[in-house]
Amino acid sequence: MEPILDVRDLKVSFRVRGGEVQAVRGVSFQVNKGEAVAIVGESGSGKSVTAQTIMRLIPSPPSVIKDGSIRFMGEELLTKSEKEMQRIRGKHIGMIFQDPMTSLNPTMTVGRQITEGLIKHQNMSSQSANRRAVEMLKLVGIPNPEDRVRQYPHEFSGGMRQRAMIAIALACNPAMLIADEPTTALDVTIQAQIMQLMKDLQKNLGTSIVLITHDLGVVADMCDRVIVMYAGKVVETGTIREIFKHPKHPYTQGLLRSLPRIDQRKDEPLIPIYGTPPDLIKPPAGCAFTDRCEHAMHVCVLHDYELFRESDTQLVRCWLMHPLAKEAAR
Repeated sequence: MEPILDVRDLKVSFRVRGGEVQAVRGVSFQVNKGEAVAIVGESGSGKSVTAQTIMRLIPSPPSVIKDGSIRFMGEELLTKSEKEMQRIRGKHIGMIFQDPMTSLNPTMTVGRQITEGLIKHQNMSSQSANRRAVEMLKLVGIPNPEDRVRQYPHEFSGGMRQRAMIAIALACNPAMLIADEPTTALDVTIQAQIMQLMKDLQKNLGTSIVLITHDLGVVADMCDRVIVMYAGKVVETGTIREIFKHPKHPYTQGLLRSLPRIDQRKDEPLIPIYGTPPDLIKPPAGCAFTDRCEHAMHVCVLHDYELFRESDTQLVRCWLMHPLAKEAAR
């Protein structure tokens, strides 16, 4: 079965005064129809740049797509014009942005922001689009949707604004939804509600979801696979069970150690990942995680390792997976 999204060897840089920031350095992954995939990693790992490049939303200049391919439903997105991308955004790919207060238009009612895409992509009349807007607000759990469609974003709470963003993204029944840190500005209770809402929508509508987050904890109950990024590269990918139960890359292990657990004792401290990510204007020749890795070897400084296939579904970019390293460990 052909994947709905196929990203191959994507390289994106930003030209700045000090040089060229290599934000995305050869990222490859696939998303199947109806699948939920999480892309996780620290701030600056290239998650959001990857998502915005898929949508063709990064400004150029200063950004430059150096190489790669992004195929969506069999069509190459990187060769499409802005007019062609406008037909795809909203209709075939929806996106939930990180901060709904800055993403929603403060001068337009929430209802009008939902109907805008319906009228443009679905050729609906204003009356039909308004009815659909009410249905969408009801679908995402906003009370009194008939009244709320006439209100402005500042009249909504933070959780309701995020729900409104989801309603806008899903109004045209897109085949894929990209959610970029959708719960960052929300409290824990609202976070759980938003994640459950997205899970229900995926189940009921069959929408493929790409969830961008820095928190592995929010993806455990929702996603099928996890892609771990560090310094612009994919360092590990696998199923939820493989990543949470059998993480192989030291960075993935570090992310999991830094998460609080229900069974954790009060006197048991969390273990942080010490150090900082590398400067991507001059990225290291070898593994970018070397300076922060407790298992680093001399070869890690000189050369980066290719993705090693641990299983049919788990890939790891680490010299510890090399047959000689495994033999030495034994």
